[in-house]
Amino acid sequence: MPRVPPPLDGLPASTLQLPPGTWATVLDGLCARFPAVPRAQWLDRMARGRVLDDAGRPLGPETPYRVGLEVHYYREVADEPRIPFEEGVLHLDEHLLVADKPHFLPVAPSGAHVHETLLGRLMRRTGNRDLVPLHRLDRDTAGLVLFSARPGSRAAYQALFRERRIDKTYEAVAAPLPGLGFPRVHRSRLVPGEPFPRMREAPGEANSETTIDVIARGENHWHYALRPVTGRKHQLRVHMAALGAAIANDPLYPEQAHRARGDYAAPLQLLARALAFTDPLTGATRRFDSALRLAFAPG
Repeated sequence: MPRVPPPLDGLPASTLQLPPGTWATVLDGLCARFPAVPRAQWLDRMARGRVLDDAGRPLGPETPYRVGLEVHYYREVADEPRIPFEEGVLHLDEHLLVADKPHFLPVAPSGAHVHETLLGRLMRRTGNRDLVPLHRLDRDTAGLVLFSARPGSRAAYQALFRERRIDKTYEAVAAPLPGLGFPRVHRSRLVPGEPFPRMREAPGEANSETTIDVIARGENHWHYALRPVTGRKHQLRVHMAALGAAIANDPLYPEQAHRARGDYAAPLQLLARALAFTDPLTGATRRFDSALRLAFAPG
């Protein structure tokens, strides 16, 4: 019976269903599908049992290519640097884990980040291979991330986000907006922009909504409270930029100099501050608050 292999060192396996092709071996097909990964690296992964079929059996260099075969493999990045900031665990029970994510740490594997992710660290820290993030934060954003710790109750907690039954509060530091009244609601239509991964506002029916208020007013920066009703990609960052107050140290809105790998000097001044909801299993009111603070928030 097909099965997904368990995470390895806190890293879930990736899956590829082999497409039509004339390659003689699975190895040949993988090299063609992923030209940026050297053949020697695939050979090394196979030798260490990190390329498996849908029954969990290791695949070798001579395994024949078969269209439709599900191949599971564990991604690796050469010389992946450690991100020098530590996550916190604010709550852990049999169903939920609430983490406090630092700036620069991705929630889950993507691109050049494989082992240095919040998910990977928490799997290694707790030994729980069933951890799954219930929502995502941008790598640049710090703050609360809620994880499901048990498959049997996962759907009930996922529904909180899908049905907008969870109250999310963010904080941001950005330029003053003395010409606007607060609190205010900003609604717009967000669509993919250029270059990737930017988003942009476009004409048409709104698909995003954020309530924005001011916590404190400083001379050069204001401290804002942001409450997203929807959860579109980069929503808070785009909405603040659209008002004329891009979040401080945002490398995308407006686009600024590319941040070099390993440059941690200027974290994005955006923090997922609080999560509040009615627990779908117990009916209890639950609220979690980040212990982190923005670097130069006034007040």
